[in-house]
Amino acid sequence: MSQLTPESVREALREVLVPGTKVDIVKINLVGGITVNGGDVVVEIIQTSEKDETIDAVGRAAQARVALLPGVTSARVDVMKPVEEKKQTPAHGPHNPDPWADRAGLPGVKRIVAVASGKGGVGKSTVAVNLALALKSLGHRVGLLDADIYGPSLTTMLGVERGPEALSEKEIRPAEAHGLQCISMGMLVPDGEAMVWRGPMVMAAVRQFLKDVQWTDLDYLVIDMPPGTGDAQLTLVQQVPVDGVVMVTTPQELALADVRRGIQMFRKVDVEVLGVIENMSRFSCPDTGKSYAIFGEGGGARVAAEFDVALLGEIPLDPNTREGGDVGKPVMEQGDSPTRDAFLSLAKEVEARVALEFQSE
Repeated sequence: MSQLTPESVREALREVLVPGTKVDIVKINLVGGITVNGGDVVVEIIQTSEKDETIDAVGRAAQARVALLPGVTSARVDVMKPVEEKKQTPAHGPHNPDPWADRAGLPGVKRIVAVASGKGGVGKSTVAVNLALALKSLGHRVGLLDADIYGPSLTTMLGVERGPEALSEKEIRPAEAHGLQCISMGMLVPDGEAMVWRGPMVMAAVRQFLKDVQWTDLDYLVIDMPPGTGDAQLTLVQQVPVDGVVMVTTPQELALADVRRGIQMFRKVDVEVLGVIENMSRFSCPDTGKSYAIFGEGGGARVAAEFDVALLGEIPLDPNTREGGDVGKPVMEQGDSPTRDAFLSLAKEVEARVALEFQSE
């Protein structure tokens, strides 16, 4: 009979998954202290989410798993709410230290570029995937991180067949697709499963993707951000130094209003906005050759001028882009086309502007 120890109990708890995911409760630090006294075992579950139903389900599953271990006569689970440490105010020195002092570069990653938008539905993930592939075509080693926990799309758009590999409790080997190293919550949950998580668990997932994934010799890590200006965005800029953000918009005013908020948010946290890319810019009818501005015209240029940032390019409204995203064959991988040329041009702009920022540091 194997000896009953806190370590053996913790190892058994790796079989307990967060409801609706393939992520175990040990991996995302829901398991706190473990006490073993003879056959009596007490496990602390740390409540990192406000959703009591999730934590209650985790607690019941953990208690049931521990009770099955050989030698256990009683199993108890205590749910602990984390207590924030009060920061000590130094007697001398600056009263307001740098709020971003904890940011650290990622091992194996030279440059980090985020692709963001103020609202959903503007093709941000399409831009992120094809920008990553365009940078690869320029000779760079590129990774792609899908930080959209609620609406992950990278798995479908890249046609990922094999997910990431857990090397240890704190080490994840990313998946590979189309020559990109990649990670997404879509690789860790069943197809169609809704992520019913509140902010703290979302932030924990983003931190894990940033810190635990073992990126290898990347020139660029492209991060596909969720829409808006919330928890995921703040977690990103607090955890790692972002070299620049590409803001995605469509030409119509509704999208422009939200992208303005996104630019303002990144400026408030001292992250460089590399420029604006206008997606779904114009549609060229294959039957007549005529070009139509279906969503309006010139919106990307207007918001870029308003905030004194570059208009990085205009991506056509192309059915091949949509079709390729649905079947895991991005437009960058479909051969020569005006859309592919537009993404290559975007990659060259990003490459040049990140290099310029690097030289000015």
